Amino acid sequence: MKGHWVEALPSVRGKIAFDVSMAPKTWFRVGGPARVWFQPADLDDLADFMAMKPQGVPILPIGVGSNLLVRDGGVDAVVLRLTGPLAKVEFGGDRLTVGAGVTDRGLAIQALEAGVSGFEFYVGIPGTLGGGLRMNAGAYGGETADLVEHVIAIDPDGALHELSAAEMGFSYRQSTLPEGWIAVAAVMKGVAGNRERIRAQMARIKAERDVAQPIRVATGGSTFKNPPGKKAWELIDAAGCRGMMHKKAQVSEKHCNFLINAGGAQASHIEDLGEIVRDKVRALSDVELEWEIHRVGKRRGEGTDTALEVAA
Repeated sequence: MKGHWVEALPSVRGKIAFDVSMAPKTWFRVGGPARVWFQPADLDDLADFMAMKPQGVPILPIGVGSNLLVRDGGVDAVVLRLTGPLAKVEFGGDRLTVGAGVTDRGLAIQALEAGVSGFEFYVGIPGTLGGGLRMNAGAYGGETADLVEHVIAIDPDGALHELSAAEMGFSYRQSTLPEGWIAVAAVMKGVAGNRERIRAQMARIKAERDVAQPIRVATGGSTFKNPPGKKAWELIDAAGCRGMMHKKAQVSEKHCNFLINAGGAQASHIEDLGEIVRDKVRALSDVELEWEIHRVGKRRGEGTDTALEVAA
């Protein structure tokens, strides 16, 4: 089927395009093309597509590309972006039904406007809820698992499933959402709050993030997960990697758990720099840093894709 599955895809009502450059769609501003780009018109459109597509067609759901490194050889898959009705928030008191395509920042702002507290930390996370559900995104003392009552997900055959928070198996920066399933919405519960207090908390988070993280550069956010009982940035700093350059990629001077496209980098430059950092940390501290950024696609000249993962 490889090489022919594109011609066998079903018709859709949403937006579909072919051989779409992924570089403008990711924060790193690097990467080769996606074989197919699909934005379903609504949930029915997505369900019909999943049910009617040929078996085995690879699907890569993405959000705003904030923690995504697309390799230079591109992605031989249907890259799925949830927008429109799949990126809305509906309120019922302090209970929210949130589409997976909603940006984390947008969720925080809409919760503020509704006077619902508990969502403030999302203003400091540059992704979408879909990725946040898959990886239990969190920051500034909060995490997605704290708020989820249940998740609506679609399986590779287009069937919908309702999963409780317990069934999602949330743990540090991960969940047990089955491989190939796509979170499309979640019911989440906050608490009634004072808007001014919520606004002040969001302002504090934003100020802290602006001071601590490289904001206005081409980066992918936090690169490596914190090992148990340790902080990745401290290990990287101790290994002498702060500010390190590899071709056109750099370890941030401001926060050394961030990698940066310093201008004209290729995806391979960024990934190779990350592996250099991992080697140096391993040599000094005997700690194996685990990538938090999702790396997808194939390196230029490779014949097959690596495993595809959900990305924020």
